[in-house]
Amino acid sequence: MTLPDLPELIALCGPAEGLSLHTRHPALARLQGGHRSAQRGRGLEFAEVRPYAAGDDARCIDWRVTARRGRPHTKLFREERERPVWLVADLHPGLYFGSRRQLKSALLLRAAALLGWVAVLGGDRLGAIVAGNGTPQILPPRARRAGVLPVLQALVQAQPQGPAAAATGTLNSALASLRPLLQPGSLVLVLSDFSSLDRDTESALAALAQRCDCRLLWLVDPLESAALPAGSYRVGLPGRVWWLDGEQSRKSWQARWTAREQHLTGLARRLDLPLCRLQTADAVTESLPPLLREPAWAA
Repeated sequence: MTLPDLPELIALCGPAEGLSLHTRHPALARLQGGHRSAQRGRGLEFAEVRPYAAGDDARCIDWRVTARRGRPHTKLFREERERPVWLVADLHPGLYFGSRRQLKSALLLRAAALLGWVAVLGGDRLGAIVAGNGTPQILPPRARRAGVLPVLQALVQAQPQGPAAAATGTLNSALASLRPLLQPGSLVLVLSDFSSLDRDTESALAALAQRCDCRLLWLVDPLESAALPAGSYRVGLPGRVWWLDGEQSRKSWQARWTAREQHLTGLARRLDLPLCRLQTADAVTESLPPLLREPAWAA
């Protein structure tokens, strides 16, 4: 399995054409615009001043211009269009694993790149929190290619290069780094396998759900749910290897997976967070576009 490089992630700009990161309130969007405002209040930004006309909202009168010119003038506003979109990439070392097509880390990079291109092609500003072994890297939201290219470069550099023990706390650290940077109306896309989900993660996601539009992308490998087939397998990490019997371990393996699945899906349901499962067996250019069109994602 090859690791994604920068040219591959840049090339995903093509498949991103025509896709959209819809808001989760389409009925409201039809009245107030396709995006929530990045600012508190009207959800609008100032455009110009013109003479007052019958029917204009009196609250929009510009009193300074009115006093200076001796006749009423009103302010015009336009909708805030450049929504901040944040990618939270939980690139812990345990993602260096995959039994089909690609590693989970490679799936994360490809999904993040495609989503990043969708965001900037739709006029949004793209930022990212990239978490791995060290302190999370913060890339503030920027528009157009100036926003997406540094994010892609950071993802390529942060991806794990070999098997290692799964780090704990990387997702919590990333979410904690993001929280003070959020503006109302932001869209947050969390890409993780949620293997270290705990109470701190739940609290952080609950806080995000209250402040912005947050969606979860769950990275999964088919072997995690199916368990090992019959046979004896050498498993583990360098320096810590043991043998595992597939048939004898299957029942407990699947029970633990079911508990983990129910925990995450239950949390997403309680917080009203869309949860999309991405499989390493599937190419993101085939699996992700249909997910973006599903009612559970956009409605």
